[in-house]
Amino acid sequence: MVFKSKIKWVALFVLILSLGSLVAHLSMTKFSSMNLVQYSAKDALSHDFAIIGSPGGRNKRLWGSVRSLESLQPYANPRSSYPVPNENNNGFIYAKIFGGFEKIRSSICDLVTISRLLNATLVIPEIQESTRSKGISYKFKSFSYLYDEEQFIASLKNDVNILKSLPEYLKAARRRNEFPTFEPKSSASPKFYIKEILPNLKEAKVVGLIITDGGCLQSILPPSMSEFQRLRCRVAFHALQFRPEIQILGRRMVERLRAWGQPFIAYHPGLVRDTLAYHGCAELFQDVHTELIQCRRAQMIKQGIINDELSIDSHLRRENGSCPLMPEEVGLLLRAMGYPSKTIVYVAGSQIFGGQRLLIPLRAMFANLVDHTTLCSKTELSDLVGPETPLPPNVFQQPHPKSEKQLKEEWNRAGPRPRPLPPPPDRPIYQHEKEGWYGWITEKDKEPDPSPVDLRMQAHRLLWDALDYIVSVEADAFFPGFNNDGSGWPDFSGLVIGQRLYERASSRTYRPDRKTIAALFNITRDDMYHPKRNWTLSAREHLNRSLSEDGLIRQSLLSKPTSFLSHPLPECDCRISSVETTKKIKGKDGRLLYGGEQECPKWMQSAGAEGFRNDDSESAEDDNDVVEQLEPDGGAAAAVTSSLTSLIDHDEEWDPND
Repeated sequence: MVFKSKIKWVALFVLILSLGSLVAHLSMTKFSSMNLVQYSAKDALSHDFAIIGSPGGRNKRLWGSVRSLESLQPYANPRSSYPVPNENNNGFIYAKIFGGFEKIRSSICDLVTISRLLNATLVIPEIQESTRSKGISYKFKSFSYLYDEEQFIASLKNDVNILKSLPEYLKAARRRNEFPTFEPKSSASPKFYIKEILPNLKEAKVVGLIITDGGCLQSILPPSMSEFQRLRCRVAFHALQFRPEIQILGRRMVERLRAWGQPFIAYHPGLVRDTLAYHGCAELFQDVHTELIQCRRAQMIKQGIINDELSIDSHLRRENGSCPLMPEEVGLLLRAMGYPSKTIVYVAGSQIFGGQRLLIPLRAMFANLVDHTTLCSKTELSDLVGPETPLPPNVFQQPHPKSEKQLKEEWNRAGPRPRPLPPPPDRPIYQHEKEGWYGWITEKDKEPDPSPVDLRMQAHRLLWDALDYIVSVEADAFFPGFNNDGSGWPDFSGLVIGQRLYERASSRTYRPDRKTIAALFNITRDDMYHPKRNWTLSAREHLNRSLSEDGLIRQSLLSKPTSFLSHPLPECDCRISSVETTKKIKGKDGRLLYGGEQECPKWMQSAGAEGFRNDDSESAEDDNDVVEQLEPDGGAAAAVTSSLTSLIDHDEEWDPND
């Protein structure tokens, strides 16, 4: 009896102890849950850079300006007789622009140039991605959804007459399609407009243009038309200002990035479905994304955009430099340059084909990976969009079940007996499987028309691209993932590179040669995260070359023939004469590639010389950090690529973290 009573007391003690422990844990959970917060990129930055606003040690080898390009200054003012436009001109030009952010910006610059060429009044162009049919806010028209109309008109008053709309007496005739309409290509020459469009303009007084190619005037113009090239620069870099709400939020994003006292690098992956399909880079992706690229490529072949086979070797295209650098490769290149893992990397681009999973390797190497969604609150982004009409509900309907009569008819048509058992019933398709812009590919061979949700998302992407554009131009360094792709379309990275080159040519803008980079990665593909030391040195040398004159010369050869705004030299810059004169370099066609800039005016000469003296006194001890300047040689890149294997094979493994 005594033994049993002791067991009861022990059991009661254990029970009371368990209840007390449970109550203690529940109370701890209750009070600790009040302080739980979701993960935020800004909070992660605060842990890495605890002292806000205190400038950290800026490594000039990684963040310093390119000294050899500091003599280039922006200067897009007219330099010869330039008459003010007359109101009594040849007529009006109205236009519809199709395409995304890059095509819109490039097309507007061409439209202003053409209006000046034809002595016509330009009507504010209609941006089809932001028309009312997309369900955008009633506060904006198509152009004002992205840009400031008043600023656009006022900045170009000495170049072109611009109206917000056609005069009232011409609107009815336009609705009846009485005016001639043209669809010029991006390679259209000035002679085409003088001979084909100008006579129609003089006769009808109104001409319409439909622009789908991302431009309507050839990029390179004769030397006698340099003033028209400078007009393009004034439009792109001065007149085309985003509406105030976009500018305020964009500057706020830059301030938030700078608040941590550390420089940041902007990176644009350039993973766009149309460009990937054009070059045949489907095999670099997986699963449904490969099928989506191939489907789009088949459409381009059918439309005559591509004259090539549907199935091609994507890896060969990648070795030729026709496919983008993947985020993982960009992360390895940045680590090879010496950027630490705490470096702030801003990912630009409203759409990354392949999804966020492609950024996982880059995020593993650089934890402070941010974009506009992490720097802005949902309220700020919704205020930028403005009040919108609600979309119709997307009600999902299950397929109608077959009637008993239909089942019997199928059974009778099944063929001779003995018949196999009927297949099991189809698995139901759930709502979450129908969502997403790629859900159609599992059911249909033809891509459906965009839904109202897709159309509205296309309009929103213009705003996100505008925010990314502001941050990328202001970044301490910029790295493009896919520019100079050869498709002939303007690209986001090219526009950013062009504006950074115009505003501050010495800013740290990488212009990598993807063919050389592919050769580098082929050498160390099996051990990319622990490359040999000479591999790291070769990658660093190539990226340093891309920052300097070698990169500019290559940019002029590859990018300028398709997009003038990506390389507005030498027309829109001048050179300070107090600096050592540079050698003029011409291409095979006689076009100046580098060194043909005029001298800056006297007021710019004095300011520039003072800036150079300050820079020399501040960085006299950092001569070793200056980017190496090599004699420009057309075969330099090929020589570097051919010698990579022999250099790297005779080296030991080296950890970039050492």
